[in-house]
Amino acid sequence: MTTLTDAPKESFRPSMLLYDSRYRAITIQIVALIGFLTLFGWLINNTAQNLADLGKEPSFGFLGESAGYDINQKLIDYQNQDTHLRAAFVGLLNTLLVALLGCIAATVVGVLVGVLRLSHNWIVARLMTIYVEMFRNVPVLLWIVFSMAVLIETLPAPRDFRGDSPEASMLLNDSVALTNRGFYIPEPLFSRSLGDIHLFGASSLRFDVSLDLIAILSTLIAGFLVSGLLVKRANRIQAATGDRPKTWYWQLGVIVVPTAAILAVLGFHLGYPELKGFNFQGGTYMRNSLIALWLALSLYTAAFIAEIVRAGILAISKGQTEAAAALGLRQSRIMRLVILPQALRVIIPPLISQYLNLTKNSSLAIAVGYMDITGTLMGITLNQTGRELETVLLTMLIYLTISLTISSVMNVYNNAVKLKER
Repeated sequence: MTTLTDAPKESFRPSMLLYDSRYRAITIQIVALIGFLTLFGWLINNTAQNLADLGKEPSFGFLGESAGYDINQKLIDYQNQDTHLRAAFVGLLNTLLVALLGCIAATVVGVLVGVLRLSHNWIVARLMTIYVEMFRNVPVLLWIVFSMAVLIETLPAPRDFRGDSPEASMLLNDSVALTNRGFYIPEPLFSRSLGDIHLFGASSLRFDVSLDLIAILSTLIAGFLVSGLLVKRANRIQAATGDRPKTWYWQLGVIVVPTAAILAVLGFHLGYPELKGFNFQGGTYMRNSLIALWLALSLYTAAFIAEIVRAGILAISKGQTEAAAALGLRQSRIMRLVILPQALRVIIPPLISQYLNLTKNSSLAIAVGYMDITGTLMGITLNQTGRELETVLLTMLIYLTISLTISSVMNVYNNAVKLKER
């Protein structure tokens, strides 16, 4: 009688690291990693040695020195006696400002243009095609410079608003002034303000956060959360009975009424710009460099987003449209309720890349004199201190952090709208 036994396991031999397919891939990866780390270490050591020979050992102490230069557009208090670190922080806030405004505007314009490109109206569709092709095929730097030139050459100077019969006039009941120096718009003010919170103490990163703004945002967020609960309740009723209750007026009420109440309690009013002397005073001032950069980046990126939206819509089967039309839905409701929600699963991934491109393209702001993180840290600070390596590394780290943050937020949203397998 024969008994079957397992074959004896082969003992490990060093030659198996090269000739056994089970170990060869791991061996190659380990050797490649060691080689990469060796090369990287050599580059770091060689760079540090060269800097030491030049008397420029790596140091970030220059960030605590006085900057000595002004920044024309700033969201927080800044004086030229402040440190380079605070100047870089002001530049970072300027970068985040134009990135946020640009992403919002580019999304709105891009979605609108992408939908209109599929219009059955021949003229509308061709006009949108011209827009897309024109902006996509011209470098964004040229659009930035062109936008700046248009604002400077076409808008009136502040002196044109002066006199009994001025050559130019303010808009919206004399509340907005569009000049070749920038835009002056009403400023939100509170007669019964709650004050400010001082963050980061007396450090170079200090800034004030308005308690009024926190109260208003908290009220809005709470309103939207309650509105979402109302929508979920309506969905449950529809699933159970087939009838969907109207909730839009409740949704509008839980958002608008509390917000209006908190504004009234805080004594909200607007401060209008007025022409005093040779320029406008009061209100919120947006320099023409910010407007030009925002306009150019938004329109340029919107052309790419429009193609992404168009491709996402075309990826949805026509049977979806036909089925919705058979139920009696209008074309506008079909697009809003049936097509776009499904197309989002196709649109979101490439849309993230466009947001990242817009944020990185904002580094071209120096072409029109807008002081972002590139203009402050990589521009004047670098020229004054001569710390090329440190400023470049810091700027790279800042852009990397911004990009990873945008990607993370958008990936969370992408996971929320994608199809869930069961």
